[in-house]
Formats: sequence, structure tokens, C-alpha cells
Amino acid sequence: MNQIKRVRLVKRADGYYCQFCIDVNRQENITPSGNTVGLDVGLKEYYTDSNGVMVENPKFLRIGEKVLKRSQRRVSRKVKGSKNRGKARQILGKRHLKISRKRKDHAIKLARYVVQSNDLISYVGASPCRRLDLRIKNLVKNHCLAKSINDASWYQFRVWLEYFGKVFKRVTVAVNPQYTSQECSSCGEIIKKSLSTRTHICKCGCVMDRDENAARNILSRGLSTVGHTGTFALGASYALGDKTSIRAGEILNEQVISLSKESLSL
Repeated sequence: MNQIKRVRLVKRADGYYCQFCIDVNRQENITPSGNTVGLDVGLKEYYTDSNGVMVENPKFLRIGEKVLKRSQRRVSRKVKGSKNRGKARQILGKRHLKISRKRKDHAIKLARYVVQSNDLISYVGASPCRRLDLRIKNLVKNHCLAKSINDASWYQFRVWLEYFGKVFKRVTVAVNPQYTSQECSSCGEIIKKSLSTRTHICKCGCVMDRDENAARNILSRGLSTVGHTGTFALGASYALGDKTSIRAGEILNEQVISLSKESLSL
């Protein structure tokens, strides 16, 4: 730590906090796992990885919605400008803050676990071409899904994935989300399906959950991105991926493992 760069006072529902911004280069060395994984986020499950593992969506807002509504009604019944209304507003603010902290804690712990368990993590996210981004602002325009999408907080999970990727010297790659759910991970054919269709069925005989199929495509594009750009550095998280063959994926997987071993030996 060289010096304090900035000091900021922050007001929260439960009090005031003093934040110190310092310049620290945090890095930790861990043993390479030899694993690579692709992640497809969703609403039914928080994410499904390329190995078929599904993590349950905690739905913190949905669970705490009943308490929030009760607290909001109490605020509405109080006289405006009264001390009782101020107290009720403070209680309501604390309820919202508790849900927000639960969501953040879940994202941090899950992102840390994923990064420590894999040498390369591929996920959908921003690309150099803005129109190909996974734009949350556009997704929440669907009023039927807006609350669930905001409650899932995919962007916060991605931010912590990239942060822990730098800390543990792991490769994190954000790929183009286009056609990841419709493209067959086995033969590459495009199979049109609606959001209500949860099973991917292809003419080649490939039958699996649509999210697992998408996660495999995401991993394939992530490996292809690292191979084409030649960037095993952490800056590869904003590169755009292409489809790769199974053999190429195996070669790149070995390259990622060897890179991790080299970084530990430095």
C-alpha cells in the first residue's frame, strides 16, 4: 500500500460509512485445476455450466417481497413530515439494504468458487461491437421479466468473476451471446426455439437442457477467442469469440493449463 488515494463518506439506510480508496496490487497463487468452464446465466437457474451443473437462483427480492410490501404500507399510512413516517422510511430502507447485501454476498462467494475451480471461465457479456452485447437495459423492457432480471443481478456476478480472475491469475473471457441457445453444440446447426422450450433437440441426436447446450457453445467460443487472439492475459475478457472444433478446444485447454503453471513458477 503506497498511500490513500481518496476518502469518501457514504450514507446508507443503517448509518454513515467512511471509505478509503488505496492502491493495492492483490494477487494470490493457487494450484492450476486443469478445468475450463462455460457459464450461461438465466432466471430458472442462476447459471448452468458446460458440465451440466445448475446453481439455484436464490431470488432474494422475491423471498423478501412480502416484508417489503408490509413496510411500504406502514410508510404510506404515516403522516407526511412526521417523525413516525421518518422512522418507517428508515426501516423500509434497511429492508432493501439487507436484500442488496445478500445479493452481493451471494455473487462474491459464487464468483470466487467458480474462479478457484477453473483455469478458464467463459461467459456471455460485452463485446467490441455494442449491438452484440448482452444488454440488460433492453432485457428489462419486458415488464413480465424485469423484476426477476434485476433480482438476478447478472452484471454484478460478472464484475466479481473478472475481479477474482485478476486476483487468482485466471483467464476470464466474455463472448458474443448471439445464437448460443439456438446453435447445436454437437453439430453446429441452428435450431430455432422459443423461451418456453427448455430442451434442445437436434437432428444429429443431441438432446439436452437448452441452458447446458448454450453453456457448451459459450465455452467453445471462449476457447476460440483465446486461441485466435493469442491473449492469455486478463484483457481477453472483452474479445469476441468464434466457433472452434473439439480438437482445437482440447489443444487450447492444454495451453491454458501450461500458462497457469508458468504463472505460478514466476
